[in-house]
Amino acid sequence: MPPGFTAEVFARGLTHPTALAFGPDGRLYVAEQGGEIVTVAPNSASPAAFANGYPTPLGLAWLGQTLFIAAQGQLDSLELAGTSAAAPTRVLTGLPFGEHQQDGIAIGPNGRLYLGSGSTCDVCTESSPYSAAVLSFNPNGSDLQVFASGLRNPYALAFQPGTGRLYADVNGQDNLGGPFDPEPADMLVHIQLGANYGWPRCWPNARQLTMDGQCQGVTQPATYLPPHAAPTGMVFYTGGSFPAADRGALFIAEYGSSFSYDRTGQDVEEVRLGPDGTAPISAVTVFATGFQHPTAIVVDPSGALLVADYGTGIIYRIQAKGRQ
Repeated sequence: MPPGFTAEVFARGLTHPTALAFGPDGRLYVAEQGGEIVTVAPNSASPAAFANGYPTPLGLAWLGQTLFIAAQGQLDSLELAGTSAAAPTRVLTGLPFGEHQQDGIAIGPNGRLYLGSGSTCDVCTESSPYSAAVLSFNPNGSDLQVFASGLRNPYALAFQPGTGRLYADVNGQDNLGGPFDPEPADMLVHIQLGANYGWPRCWPNARQLTMDGQCQGVTQPATYLPPHAAPTGMVFYTGGSFPAADRGALFIAEYGSSFSYDRTGQDVEEVRLGPDGTAPISAVTVFATGFQHPTAIVVDPSGALLVADYGTGIIYRIQAKGRQ
Protein backbone atom coordinates (compact mmCIF):
# COMPACT_ATOMS: atom_id res chain seq x y z
CA MET A 1 0.00 0.00 0.00
CA PRO A 2 1.47 3.41 -0.89
CA PRO A 3 2.22 5.87 1.92
CA GLY A 4 -0.81 7.91 2.87
CA PHE A 5 -3.37 5.18 2.15
CA THR A 6 -5.06 2.41 4.12
CA ALA A 7 -6.70 -0.82 2.98
CA GLU A 8 -9.46 -2.81 4.64
CA VAL A 9 -11.83 -5.61 3.73
CA PHE A 10 -15.09 -4.24 2.34
CA ALA A 11 -16.85 -7.59 1.76
CA ARG A 12 -16.11 -11.33 1.71
CA GLY A 13 -17.73 -14.52 0.51
CA LEU A 14 -17.74 -13.91 -3.24
CA THR A 15 -17.02 -16.68 -5.74
CA HIS A 16 -14.53 -15.42 -8.31
CA PRO A 17 -15.80 -11.84 -8.77
CA THR A 18 -15.29 -10.49 -12.29
CA ALA A 19 -17.04 -7.09 -12.46
CA LEU A 20 -18.35 -4.35 -10.15
CA ALA A 21 -20.91 -1.57 -10.65
CA PHE A 22 -22.85 0.68 -8.31
CA GLY A 23 -26.57 0.72 -9.09
CA PRO A 24 -29.00 3.65 -9.00
CA ASP A 25 -30.20 2.31 -5.62
CA GLY A 26 -26.71 2.75 -4.14
CA ARG A 27 -26.05 -0.98 -3.87
CA LEU A 28 -22.84 -2.53 -5.18
CA TYR A 29 -23.52 -5.17 -7.84
CA VAL A 30 -20.99 -7.91 -8.49
CA ALA A 31 -20.71 -10.42 -11.34
CA GLU A 32 -19.33 -13.83 -10.41
CA GLN A 33 -17.54 -16.22 -12.78
CA GLY A 34 -20.18 -18.93 -12.34
CA GLY A 35 -22.96 -16.78 -13.80
CA GLU A 36 -24.47 -15.06 -10.76
CA ILE A 37 -25.09 -11.35 -10.25
CA VAL A 38 -25.17 -10.49 -6.55
CA THR A 39 -25.22 -7.43 -4.32
CA VAL A 40 -22.93 -6.87 -1.37
CA ALA A 41 -23.11 -4.56 1.62
CA PRO A 42 -20.18 -3.15 3.60
CA ASN A 43 -18.70 -5.64 6.08
CA SER A 44 -20.80 -8.44 4.61
CA ALA A 45 -19.73 -12.06 4.14
CA SER A 46 -23.03 -13.14 2.54
CA PRO A 47 -23.74 -11.72 -0.93
CA ALA A 48 -27.43 -11.39 -1.81
CA ALA A 49 -28.66 -13.02 -5.03
CA PHE A 50 -29.97 -10.69 -7.75
CA ALA A 51 -29.85 -12.64 -11.05
CA ASN A 52 -28.19 -15.75 -12.46
CA GLY A 53 -27.68 -17.91 -15.53
CA TYR A 54 -25.09 -15.80 -17.36
CA PRO A 55 -22.22 -17.75 -18.98
CA THR A 56 -19.04 -16.11 -17.62
CA PRO A 57 -20.29 -12.55 -17.06
CA LEU A 58 -17.35 -10.15 -17.35
CA GLY A 59 -19.03 -6.76 -17.80
CA LEU A 60 -21.61 -4.74 -15.85
CA ALA A 61 -22.87 -1.21 -16.53
CA TRP A 62 -25.91 0.78 -15.41
CA LEU A 63 -27.89 3.18 -17.61
CA GLY A 64 -30.62 4.67 -15.45
CA GLN A 65 -32.60 1.78 -13.97
CA THR A 66 -31.22 -0.73 -16.49
CA LEU A 67 -28.30 -3.07 -15.80
CA PHE A 68 -26.40 -4.35 -18.84
CA ILE A 69 -24.55 -7.67 -18.48
CA ALA A 70 -21.90 -8.88 -20.92
CA ALA A 71 -21.42 -12.65 -21.06
CA GLN A 72 -20.17 -15.24 -23.55
CA GLY A 73 -21.67 -14.43 -26.93
CA GLN A 74 -24.34 -12.10 -25.61
CA LEU A 75 -25.37 -8.90 -23.89
CA ASP A 76 -28.51 -8.78 -21.70
CA SER A 77 -30.35 -6.05 -19.88
CA LEU A 78 -32.29 -6.18 -16.61
CA GLU A 79 -34.65 -3.54 -15.28
CA LEU A 80 -34.50 -2.80 -11.58
CA ALA A 81 -37.93 -3.37 -10.01
CA GLY A 82 -37.71 -2.24 -6.40
CA THR A 83 -34.83 -4.33 -5.09
CA SER A 84 -35.38 -7.18 -7.57
CA ALA A 85 -34.67 -7.78 -11.24
CA ALA A 86 -37.40 -7.84 -13.84
CA ALA A 87 -37.29 -10.42 -16.64
CA PRO A 88 -34.10 -10.10 -18.71
CA THR A 89 -34.00 -8.84 -22.29
CA ARG A 90 -31.49 -10.22 -24.77
CA VAL A 91 -29.93 -7.12 -26.35
CA LEU A 92 -27.25 -8.82 -28.46
CA THR A 93 -26.79 -12.48 -29.28
CA GLY A 94 -24.62 -14.65 -31.52
CA LEU A 95 -21.41 -12.73 -30.85
CA PRO A 96 -18.24 -14.75 -31.48
CA PHE A 97 -16.22 -16.10 -28.58
CA GLY A 98 -13.51 -18.70 -28.00
CA GLU A 99 -10.21 -18.10 -26.23
CA HIS A 100 -11.67 -14.71 -25.27
CA GLN A 101 -15.19 -13.35 -25.18
CA GLN A 102 -17.31 -10.26 -24.52
CA ASP A 103 -15.75 -8.15 -21.77
CA GLY A 104 -16.28 -4.69 -20.29
CA ILE A 105 -19.09 -2.26 -21.07
CA ALA A 106 -19.03 1.54 -21.06
CA ILE A 107 -21.89 4.02 -21.44
CA GLY A 108 -20.93 6.79 -23.83
CA PRO A 109 -21.73 10.50 -23.44
CA ASN A 110 -23.91 10.09 -26.54
CA GLY A 111 -26.03 7.40 -24.82
CA ARG A 112 -24.60 4.57 -26.94
CA LEU A 113 -23.06 1.47 -25.38
CA TYR A 114 -19.50 0.32 -26.05
CA LEU A 115 -18.44 -3.29 -25.59
CA GLY A 116 -15.04 -4.96 -25.66
CA SER A 117 -15.19 -8.15 -27.74
CA GLY A 118 -12.09 -10.34 -27.49
CA SER A 119 -10.50 -12.56 -30.12
CA THR A 120 -11.47 -16.21 -30.45
CA CYS A 121 -7.79 -17.26 -30.50
CA ASP A 122 -4.30 -16.18 -29.49
CA VAL A 123 -3.17 -15.20 -33.01
CA CYS A 124 -5.26 -15.86 -36.11
CA THR A 125 -7.33 -14.30 -38.87
CA GLU A 126 -10.84 -13.89 -37.50
CA SER A 127 -13.91 -14.79 -39.54
CA SER A 128 -16.12 -12.21 -37.83
CA PRO A 129 -15.51 -8.43 -37.70
CA TYR A 130 -17.10 -8.51 -34.23
CA SER A 131 -14.04 -10.30 -32.80
CA ALA A 132 -10.98 -8.44 -31.47
CA ALA A 133 -12.88 -5.19 -31.56
CA VAL A 134 -14.75 -2.54 -29.64
CA LEU A 135 -18.40 -2.55 -30.65
CA SER A 136 -20.90 0.30 -30.41
CA PHE A 137 -24.69 0.11 -30.44
CA ASN A 138 -27.89 1.63 -29.11
CA PRO A 139 -29.19 0.46 -25.72
CA ASN A 140 -31.80 -1.69 -27.47
CA GLY A 141 -29.08 -3.42 -29.52
CA SER A 142 -29.83 -1.64 -32.79
CA ASP A 143 -27.23 -0.09 -35.09
CA LEU A 144 -24.44 -2.47 -34.07
CA GLN A 145 -21.12 -1.16 -35.40
CA VAL A 146 -17.44 -2.05 -35.22
CA PHE A 147 -16.06 1.11 -33.60
CA ALA A 148 -12.38 0.03 -33.55
CA SER A 149 -10.48 -3.14 -34.46
CA GLY A 150 -7.15 -4.92 -34.10
CA LEU A 151 -7.62 -5.41 -30.35
CA ARG A 152 -6.75 -8.94 -29.19
CA ASN A 153 -8.63 -8.71 -25.91
CA PRO A 154 -9.96 -5.23 -25.01
CA TYR A 155 -10.98 -6.17 -21.49
CA ALA A 156 -12.10 -2.99 -19.72
CA LEU A 157 -13.46 0.25 -21.17
CA ALA A 158 -13.68 3.67 -19.52
CA PHE A 159 -14.50 7.19 -20.64
CA GLN A 160 -12.20 9.92 -19.32
CA PRO A 161 -14.23 12.59 -17.49
CA GLY A 162 -13.94 16.02 -19.04
CA THR A 163 -12.53 14.88 -22.38
CA GLY A 164 -14.93 12.13 -23.48
CA ARG A 165 -11.99 10.01 -24.61
CA LEU A 166 -12.66 6.27 -24.54
CA TYR A 167 -9.86 4.00 -23.29
CA ALA A 168 -9.40 0.23 -23.28
CA ASP A 169 -6.79 -1.95 -21.59
CA VAL A 170 -5.66 -4.71 -23.95
CA ASN A 171 -4.21 -8.15 -23.16
CA GLY A 172 -1.36 -9.04 -25.53
CA GLN A 173 -0.72 -12.33 -27.31
CA ASP A 174 0.93 -15.37 -25.70
CA ASN A 175 3.18 -16.74 -28.45
CA LEU A 176 6.06 -14.27 -28.10
CA GLY A 177 8.93 -14.00 -25.66
CA GLY A 178 10.27 -16.47 -23.13
CA PRO A 179 11.73 -16.84 -19.65
CA PHE A 180 14.51 -14.29 -20.24
CA ASP A 181 12.63 -11.99 -22.59
CA PRO A 182 8.92 -11.72 -21.73
CA GLU A 183 7.00 -10.28 -24.65
CA PRO A 184 4.79 -8.58 -25.69
CA ALA A 185 3.67 -5.70 -23.50
CA ASP A 186 0.05 -5.25 -22.64
CA MET A 187 -1.21 -1.79 -23.49
CA LEU A 188 -3.64 1.02 -22.82
CA VAL A 189 -5.20 2.48 -25.94
CA HIS A 190 -7.29 5.55 -26.72
CA ILE A 191 -10.15 4.06 -28.70
CA GLN A 192 -10.93 6.11 -31.79
CA LEU A 193 -13.59 5.55 -34.44
CA GLY A 194 -12.26 3.45 -37.31
CA ALA A 195 -8.80 2.95 -35.78
CA ASN A 196 -6.87 -0.31 -36.01
CA TYR A 197 -4.53 -1.26 -33.13
CA GLY A 198 -2.51 -3.92 -34.86
CA TRP A 199 -3.51 -7.42 -33.76
CA PRO A 200 -2.61 -9.98 -35.06
CA ARG A 201 0.13 -8.52 -37.32
CA CYS A 202 1.57 -5.85 -35.02
CA TRP A 203 2.28 -5.95 -31.29
CA PRO A 204 3.73 -3.77 -28.48
CA ASN A 205 7.42 -4.50 -27.79
CA ALA A 206 7.95 -4.53 -24.01
CA ARG A 207 11.71 -3.86 -24.15
CA GLN A 208 11.76 -1.11 -26.75
CA LEU A 209 8.32 0.38 -26.03
CA THR A 210 7.52 0.50 -29.72
CA MET A 211 5.12 -1.35 -31.99
CA ASP A 212 6.71 -4.30 -33.84
CA GLY A 213 5.67 -6.35 -36.85
CA GLN A 214 3.59 -5.18 -39.78
CA CYS A 215 2.47 -1.89 -38.29
CA GLN A 216 1.60 0.34 -41.24
CA GLY A 217 -1.60 2.24 -40.47
CA VAL A 218 -1.69 1.04 -36.84
CA THR A 219 -2.74 3.53 -34.16
CA GLN A 220 -0.16 3.87 -31.39
CA PRO A 221 -1.09 2.96 -27.79
CA ALA A 222 -1.63 5.63 -25.15
CA THR A 223 0.96 3.82 -23.03
CA TYR A 224 2.55 0.43 -22.45
CA LEU A 225 1.77 -1.91 -19.55
CA PRO A 226 3.87 -4.80 -18.17
CA PRO A 227 4.04 -7.91 -20.39
CA HIS A 228 1.38 -10.53 -19.67
CA ALA A 229 0.08 -8.54 -16.67
CA ALA A 230 -3.49 -9.25 -17.91
CA PRO A 231 -5.15 -5.89 -17.21
CA THR A 232 -8.82 -6.35 -16.42
CA GLY A 233 -10.91 -3.71 -14.64
CA MET A 234 -10.11 -0.01 -14.78
CA VAL A 235 -11.61 3.25 -13.57
CA PHE A 236 -10.82 6.95 -13.71
CA TYR A 237 -10.59 8.39 -10.23
CA THR A 238 -13.51 10.81 -9.83
CA GLY A 239 -13.59 11.03 -6.03
CA GLY A 240 -12.43 13.91 -3.87
CA SER A 241 -10.66 12.18 -0.99
CA PHE A 242 -7.38 11.11 -2.66
CA PRO A 243 -4.46 13.55 -2.88
CA ALA A 244 -4.67 16.05 -5.71
CA ALA A 245 -1.98 14.26 -7.74
CA ASP A 246 -4.14 11.11 -7.93
CA ARG A 247 -7.37 12.81 -8.94
CA GLY A 248 -8.26 12.14 -12.54
CA ALA A 249 -5.73 9.29 -12.75
CA LEU A 250 -6.62 5.95 -14.28
CA PHE A 251 -6.41 2.90 -11.99
CA ILE A 252 -6.08 -0.53 -13.60
CA ALA A 253 -6.51 -3.91 -11.89
CA GLU A 254 -4.09 -6.46 -13.33
CA TYR A 255 -5.01 -10.12 -12.90
CA GLY A 256 -1.42 -11.29 -13.35
CA SER A 257 0.62 -13.43 -15.70
CA SER A 258 -0.27 -17.08 -16.30
CA PHE A 259 3.38 -17.82 -17.15
CA SER A 260 5.43 -19.24 -14.29
CA TYR A 261 8.50 -17.28 -15.39
CA ASP A 262 6.72 -13.93 -15.64
CA ARG A 263 5.53 -12.55 -12.30
CA THR A 264 3.95 -9.39 -13.64
CA GLY A 265 0.59 -8.06 -12.55
CA GLN A 266 -1.42 -9.13 -9.50
CA ASP A 267 -1.56 -5.46 -8.55
CA VAL A 268 -3.30 -2.16 -9.21
CA GLU A 269 -1.45 0.22 -11.53
CA GLU A 270 -1.90 3.98 -11.64
CA VAL A 271 -1.61 5.78 -14.98
CA ARG A 272 -1.37 9.58 -15.11
CA LEU A 273 -2.33 10.64 -18.62
CA GLY A 274 -1.09 13.91 -20.07
CA PRO A 275 -3.22 16.57 -21.80
CA ASP A 276 -2.73 14.80 -25.14
CA GLY A 277 -4.24 11.59 -23.73
CA THR A 278 -0.99 9.60 -23.60
CA ALA A 279 1.46 8.74 -20.82
CA PRO A 280 5.20 8.01 -20.78
CA ILE A 281 6.20 4.77 -19.12
CA SER A 282 7.38 6.81 -16.11
CA ALA A 283 3.75 7.80 -15.50
CA VAL A 284 2.72 4.13 -15.10
CA THR A 285 3.37 3.04 -11.52
CA VAL A 286 2.31 0.28 -9.14
CA PHE A 287 -0.28 1.72 -6.75
CA ALA A 288 -1.26 -1.27 -4.59
CA THR A 289 -0.10 -4.87 -4.17
CA GLY A 290 -0.95 -7.90 -2.03
CA PHE A 291 -3.74 -9.35 -4.16
CA GLN A 292 -4.02 -12.83 -5.63
CA HIS A 293 -5.81 -11.83 -8.84
CA PRO A 294 -7.47 -8.39 -8.83
CA THR A 295 -10.12 -8.22 -11.55
CA ALA A 296 -12.50 -5.29 -11.05
CA ILE A 297 -12.28 -1.80 -9.61
CA VAL A 298 -14.71 1.06 -8.91
CA VAL A 299 -14.79 4.34 -7.00
CA ASP A 300 -17.27 4.29 -4.10
CA PRO A 301 -19.40 7.30 -3.04
CA SER A 302 -16.85 8.30 -0.37
CA GLY A 303 -14.02 8.44 -2.92
CA ALA A 304 -12.36 5.16 -1.94
CA LEU A 305 -11.29 2.53 -4.47
CA LEU A 306 -12.96 -0.87 -4.23
CA VAL A 307 -10.90 -3.70 -5.70
CA ALA A 308 -12.34 -7.19 -6.23
CA ASP A 309 -9.91 -10.10 -5.89
CA TYR A 310 -10.88 -13.06 -8.07
CA GLY A 311 -8.54 -15.35 -6.14
CA THR A 312 -9.80 -14.69 -2.60
CA GLY A 313 -13.41 -13.62 -3.17
CA ILE A 314 -12.70 -10.44 -1.18
CA ILE A 315 -13.44 -6.84 -2.11
CA TYR A 316 -10.84 -4.48 -0.63
CA ARG A 317 -11.42 -0.80 0.12
CA ILE A 318 -8.48 1.60 -0.37
CA GLN A 319 -8.82 5.10 1.06
CA ALA A 320 -6.57 8.02 1.84
CA LYS A 321 -5.50 8.14 5.48
CA GLY A 322 -7.69 10.32 7.65
CA ARG A 323 -10.69 9.94 5.31
CA GLN A 324 -13.74 7.76 5.93
